[in-house]
Amino acid sequence: MEIFEEVLRLKREEKYSAIATIVQCIGSAPQKTGAKMLVRDDGTTMGTLGGGCIEAQVIHSAMLAMRDGSPATVPFNLNGKEGGLVCGGKILVYIEPVVPEPHLVILGAGHVGKALSSLAEFSGFRVTVVDDREEYANKENVPDAHNVVVNDFRNVFSDCGNEPPPTTRVTVDKRSYVVIATRGHNHDLDALRSALKTEACYIGLVGSKRKREMLFKTLSGEGFSDDDIQRVIIPVGLPIGSVTPEEIAISIMAQIIQKRRGNVS
Repeated sequence: MEIFEEVLRLKREEKYSAIATIVQCIGSAPQKTGAKMLVRDDGTTMGTLGGGCIEAQVIHSAMLAMRDGSPATVPFNLNGKEGGLVCGGKILVYIEPVVPEPHLVILGAGHVGKALSSLAEFSGFRVTVVDDREEYANKENVPDAHNVVVNDFRNVFSDCGNEPPPTTRVTVDKRSYVVIATRGHNHDLDALRSALKTEACYIGLVGSKRKREMLFKTLSGEGFSDDDIQRVIIPVGLPIGSVTPEEIAISIMAQIIQKRRGNVS
């Protein structure tokens, strides 16, 4: 029970973990079928599968499962040569990663932002929508967003220098995705400047190739490096010929899922 309570605590704190469970024992083993061990993303554990080098191997496999976001069933030999144990048997361990919901931040609560918010929530993302207009940044307009923030695009992120009040601060880390869909060029620039100061793994902006040239030229003139600028995807989304806000949202969500799953083909 303590293991599951710890899993819930870690998930609330948006931290990764994995549960390793013995699902089969063949021959002599230090633990029975059903024994569990929790592995946190820093390599620390709770519970035991019997000790020895086997647990080090389980931790390694659990870290891989957390990285890939996919469960795995791994066999281990319990002998002195491989496992540091002399039981002589074998165990089969099922490793289930428990990962936080991916976080999508949408800057702009217009038609595209609203459609994207709904689709992202349906796809299992935790969604934050930001706009500087109260009449747009509200739960009535974007009911599927988990968090709706009214703030200027220039300093909405928690690491952008002049921190806004806590209720309007958005935390973004290297597992976060940012999509910019504001209502104009200047707002796009403000949002881009802010997003590039974060560690977001994905930054996309709704716009044309011509807009991309204009924005990139401005950012370069302001001192942003080529590496910074190349983090930005404009036009955002897969090229499926989308026209309506809903179609654009589908193309963006498809690209985000492609990025998340590591499929760049």
